[in-house]
Amino acid sequence: MISTHNLCLKVGQRLLVDDLNIRVGEGECWSVIGRNGAGKSTLLRTLAGLRSADGGSVAIGARALADWPLPALARQRAFLAQSRSDAFAYSVIETVLSARHPYHGDRYWEGSDDHAMALRALEEMEVAALAERDVRTLSGGERQRVAIAAMLAQDTPLLLLDEPANALDLAHQVSIMALLARRCRERNKTVVMIGHDLTLAHRVSSHALLLMGDGGWLAGPKDEVMRADLLGAYLGHPIDIIEHAGRSIFIPIEEQQ
Repeated sequence: MISTHNLCLKVGQRLLVDDLNIRVGEGECWSVIGRNGAGKSTLLRTLAGLRSADGGSVAIGARALADWPLPALARQRAFLAQSRSDAFAYSVIETVLSARHPYHGDRYWEGSDDHAMALRALEEMEVAALAERDVRTLSGGERQRVAIAAMLAQDTPLLLLDEPANALDLAHQVSIMALLARRCRERNKTVVMIGHDLTLAHRVSSHALLLMGDGGWLAGPKDEVMRADLLGAYLGHPIDIIEHAGRSIFIPIEEQQ
């Protein structure tokens, strides 16, 4: 679905990612993990085509990212930013309907199918009751769920999400991560997302990409990457993994004073 070829990312003179070669297949769910400043958001923006690579390339399918016309790219991948600013008084339903624009072609107004998909996405995110609200009046968690609803309404094969659980309460963190995993499992969607909750990431992901922050990286099936020794070394704090009820729970180890 999406692949990188000798990808290099820098910020100023600092090397974040060097010679990254990964292939993310259809139906796979990848979690990108690493310390603050390791290049996770920079990588995701590059995968979305919102930032140019400093070396190497990205491809969606067999086509280089740079060769995709923008309307076609918008039908292929959706991107959830870590934060957003709402300058205008759009309603919730208008905000979600805007994600249907790549399918309009020469149509200006949304059709009944667009409205149906937008409402269905709002219902999945449990914010349908807010459809007529001004997005500027929403809480942080409500606004995040509206943003995810817009992604779902965009209905692309590839979803790129920068901290989808950001600002959400515990119940919605769990439900939204589970929804993304079901999209991969049942609809063959491909998900690449950034998150800091290792337990949730391990629970829903099939693969993981660990960014070291110095150009280095490690990618593969989640149990090969999300090991206590590796995570402790590169996240800067010792970690223990406890198996409970068939799940792996990641716990920071408190150092003795």
